[in-house]
Amino acid sequence: MFEKKYDIIVVGGGHAGAEAAAAAANMGSKTLLVTMNLQTIGQMSCNPAMGGIAKGQIVREIDALGGYSGIISDKSAIQFKMLNKSKGPAMWSPRTQNDRMRFAEEWRLALERTPNVDFYQEMVSGLLVDSGRIVGVRTSLGIEIFSDAVVLTNGTFLNGLIHIGEKQFGGGRAGERAATGITEQLVDYGFDSGRMKTGTPPRVDGRSLDYSKMIPQPGDTHPEKFSYLESCVLKEQRDCHMTHTSPLVHDLLRKGFDRSPMFNGRIKSIGPRYCPSIEDKIDRFAEKDAHQIFVEPEGWNTVEVYVNGFSTSLPEDVQFSALRSVKGFENVKFFRPGYAIEYDYFPPTQLKHSLETKIVENLFFAGQINGTTGYEEAAAQGLMAGINAHLKINEKEAMILNRDEAYIGVLIDDLITKGTEEPYRMFTSRAEYRTLLRQDNADLRLTPKGYAIGLAKEERLRRMEEKQNKAQQFISFFKKTSFIPEEINPILESLNSATVKQSDKMFKVFSRPKVTMDHMLTLPAVSNFVEEHQIDNEAMEQTEIQVKYSGYIEKERNNANKLQRLENIKIPENFDYSRVKSLSYEAREKLQQIQPVTISQASRISGVSPADISVLLVFLGR
Repeated sequence: MFEKKYDIIVVGGGHAGAEAAAAAANMGSKTLLVTMNLQTIGQMSCNPAMGGIAKGQIVREIDALGGYSGIISDKSAIQFKMLNKSKGPAMWSPRTQNDRMRFAEEWRLALERTPNVDFYQEMVSGLLVDSGRIVGVRTSLGIEIFSDAVVLTNGTFLNGLIHIGEKQFGGGRAGERAATGITEQLVDYGFDSGRMKTGTPPRVDGRSLDYSKMIPQPGDTHPEKFSYLESCVLKEQRDCHMTHTSPLVHDLLRKGFDRSPMFNGRIKSIGPRYCPSIEDKIDRFAEKDAHQIFVEPEGWNTVEVYVNGFSTSLPEDVQFSALRSVKGFENVKFFRPGYAIEYDYFPPTQLKHSLETKIVENLFFAGQINGTTGYEEAAAQGLMAGINAHLKINEKEAMILNRDEAYIGVLIDDLITKGTEEPYRMFTSRAEYRTLLRQDNADLRLTPKGYAIGLAKEERLRRMEEKQNKAQQFISFFKKTSFIPEEINPILESLNSATVKQSDKMFKVFSRPKVTMDHMLTLPAVSNFVEEHQIDNEAMEQTEIQVKYSGYIEKERNNANKLQRLENIKIPENFDYSRVKSLSYEAREKLQQIQPVTISQASRISGVSPADISVLLVFLGR
């Protein structure tokens, strides 16, 4: 049934698996995607949206490297918003509301159009390992399929257990069975495993809702897009809506707490801290009378609606009576109740930065199997696992993104260095260099890297270089060209900003907080330059950010360069920390377990103090 041997087998067809298969195949590896259901490739298991705070930056980075998530989000979008626009550009985060069915369809079609990708629908129940090296997989039918590398992206399916009130049943997602066999085998090989929990809200019939009682949440007036390529921009959008819970809703929910698997001990694993269930919210924040509920359409034509903010595993009768007391939901009809799901994961400190496991060579983990939550975090890991699996079997150096190069670098470094005991979610606050890692410059940061490894195509590089050249030309223009006081002062007066008495460089006045590109474009010299050099909106945005935040960007780059020196100090492979007696006991234990590659990575491990780093530097002769 199969080729004699594949280069790479990807197990699982969610966001991580789809990106892994696409990356490996586009780089030239003959790839097999094995999934339990070919109809749910790229399925949005939870909310029908991509991006958001920090997550939008990740989607842009995936796109810049040559991944598919940004393009597919644009093709299936029904609404676009740039979040945090009132704050500085380091906080701007793109987000799309998506048509759930179209999103999955676009993923399936994109993979089918990708040469080198084969498909097979069945459960992988075991791994084939020879002398500590992966050589393939075994399916539930007993079929053995061989490959040079395997990427596991099992999501919530490994021994998945669904909870609704006092009822529980095996499953990896509503209506789909759990995957068995892999966890037990990996534990036999010496891997540590754990359990995590996540949840999802009820889906309801939009025809039964009264939107006149809710607050409309429209998209941006001038919507943008995720992909840096020439993808579609929305010409019409669908509104979301917002409503709130109330003390009555909270009282109705509390009546079911004695039957809640969260509170009666049935669920023992830890759920996502920053996406708590509604019962968790009213228990932890008892002083709050109301919580926001976002009413999100599932697509252009479907009547199905996602009730964001009402994630729950309470009994279905409790969910129903409480939701019917929410303003606008008085006559609500359920499509299906919310539920919680417990599943196996493997603490990510057992991985290298390439996402290859330390125990089994050429075996890679990506997505929720590593303890993360969120489509974007999963897709980013899948992309990097696919890239590095291809590079590894071709005996090339792994692609490791540093913390000052990408949010993807922050994500993977946090997982590998610090581990996680609760579902990990990306935030801008996790990135110490977020001024460098903006959503607007992901292509400038990463497209050359994607092109160098053979993933990003020449068109991406050409578009990036054109944007970069135009922005640099425009910045140079502002640095060299002087303004005329008579032209600039009316603008400054309208902004209540101090006027000027003599000419100076435009860069200086443009750097003022209130002065925007729109103001500068009213000056004849600027508008003439834009027209003559065909400066587009992307180049203008890049210019404005670099002019206004040049001091912050330069300071952050200097800080990153200082820390980069520690990144260059390598620690010998399999270093024996027990030889370094001056290290604290905790530091020795953590360092021995994680085996950091550099002094910089060692310094980020929880429990390793600056004094321990000094001891290590002395021991290494530095």
